[in-house]
Amino acid sequence: MAVTFESTTRTTVGMTELFDLSRSIDAHKDSMARSREEAVAGITSGLITLGQEVTWRAWHFGLPIHMTSRITEMDAPRYFVDEQVRGPFRRFRHVHEFSEDPAGTIMVDRIDFAAPFGPLGRLAEKLFLARYLRRLIETRNRHLTAAARAE
Repeated sequence: MAVTFESTTRTTVGMTELFDLSRSIDAHKDSMARSREEAVAGITSGLITLGQEVTWRAWHFGLPIHMTSRITEMDAPRYFVDEQVRGPFRRFRHVHEFSEDPAGTIMVDRIDFAAPFGPLGRLAEKLFLARYLRRLIETRNRHLTAAARAE
């Protein structure tokens, strides 16, 4: 079984600027300081683009986690997709979509993931993983929009 959720962020930040901030390794690292995320292989700074990979090391639930993601689709500045190629999930896909709005930009994050460990993983998905990942995405998006407005 898999879990899918969506998070929508409305902001006055311009679409192209937000698209680039969402691809920024440095901005992502800053937004995830609480989990001590670091880019340790692949693209480790700047803007990631189609076909490129980044390996993240982070601490979640008191455990060190490594996850390698690749940008598998991109149509700048409308959307891009990152997918896990190695890491803790059986499957992890994150679609980032951007559209113009009279007030600025609407950013929609669509997450589709499946935890490992069979029935135990499915239970974890429902009990806490989906909620935890949603909060991470929302924290990241608040950080990105605040950083853009501060510039």
